[in-house]
Amino acid sequence: MVRIRMQRLGRRNRPFYRIAAAEQRTRRNGPVIEALGTYDPIEKDPAKQFIINEERVKFWIAKGAQPSDTLRDAFAKRGLVDTAQWEKDRAFDRRKVEKKQAAAAAAPADAKKDEKKA
Repeated sequence: MVRIRMQRLGRRNRPFYRIAAAEQRTRRNGPVIEALGTYDPIEKDPAKQFIINEERVKFWIAKGAQPSDTLRDAFAKRGLVDTAQWEKDRAFDRRKVEKKQAAAAAAPADAKKDEKKA
């Protein structure tokens, strides 16, 4: 399966990312099928921070490529992916996180009860 993901470039404390379509099983900075753009989080100008070839991104998504979670959020903000599906998945992810937090909050309370019994 093809994934649209970021490759980290740049030096230490100065990240720079290349957005690329790559086979899912390849390593992060491995060979890519096609470079689709760049992301520079240090850039001050928002217009220069996220540069992407929208036509090619739409092409790869139409072919079945799956963007990473981070890129899916960025693409949704730019209208490149179906925002209704994106919102549905985000709500599902939020519920999953809330369940984990509730379980984690309940676990220490259960451990304290067990200590008192012993």
